[in-house]
Amino acid sequence: MGGHVPVLLREALEYLAIRPAGTYVDCTAGAGGHSAEIARRLTRGRLLALDWDPGAVKVAGQRLAEFGERVRLVQARFRDLEQTMRRHGAAPADGLLADLGLSQMQLDDPARGFSFAAAGPLDMRMDPSQPLTAAEIVNRSSERELADLIYQFGEERRSRRIARAIVRARPVRSTEELAEIIRGASGPSRQRRLHPATRTFQALRIVVNDELGQLRALLASIRLSGLFRPGARIVIISFHSLEDRIVKDSFRQWQAEGFARALTRHVVRPSLGEVRANPRSRSARLRAAEISPVRN
Repeated sequence: MGGHVPVLLREALEYLAIRPAGTYVDCTAGAGGHSAEIARRLTRGRLLALDWDPGAVKVAGQRLAEFGERVRLVQARFRDLEQTMRRHGAAPADGLLADLGLSQMQLDDPARGFSFAAAGPLDMRMDPSQPLTAAEIVNRSSERELADLIYQFGEERRSRRIARAIVRARPVRSTEELAEIIRGASGPSRQRRLHPATRTFQALRIVVNDELGQLRALLASIRLSGLFRPGARIVIISFHSLEDRIVKDSFRQWQAEGFARALTRHVVRPSLGEVRANPRSRSARLRAAEISPVRN
């Protein structure tokens, strides 16, 4: 399972408040960690687990096989939530979970190009069949386009300096090469907690996979009448401020419209013990909402 540990597992299950005969959706099955714990709490209920990474679907399938017909696992993007739920008879559902972070198996595979920890191709595609890769963005975008996307999606203050260095070094062929270019352009920094390439790699991955567009589409689908029962729980785990802001704003809008009420007044973060055991969980942020009994 690639050493994958599901983040904020106890908190996610608590907010989902799983009913043994309920119907649930895990939009980001990954290695199957959250899905397995949801399925374990079902008796006559069902879980629809989806992921857009075919490699993740294969791994999750092995992990979830023990639950038999209780779990339906499909390869699908969560922007297609409505048609996926209706096609597989999962609407109306009693709850939904989305863990928006990368899985450890994606990070650990150099061939996927998500990490600068080892040399690999500049890929970063969640679904290898999609056409756009990080290499195309890095090597074909103008300096201004690169600077803008690094700043907007990576919240990187050195975006212009980094973009200039990338353009001068092109063609850039590997994650290791790109990380070294960024390190050189970033200059010295006192008490730096993050690798200097972290924010740029985040920005490229977000653009390659249209991650924020996918998230907005997911939240819009949840708002559709008929997909979720009154009292259904929506639990979303994000890993950076761009995602969290979209979730927070959507939940506030839902509450103002009378569609749902927020269950988390403030963002829920992992305990110190979880962070020590699983450093990857450090940046995780959970928000939850409950669909209103009477919906507008």
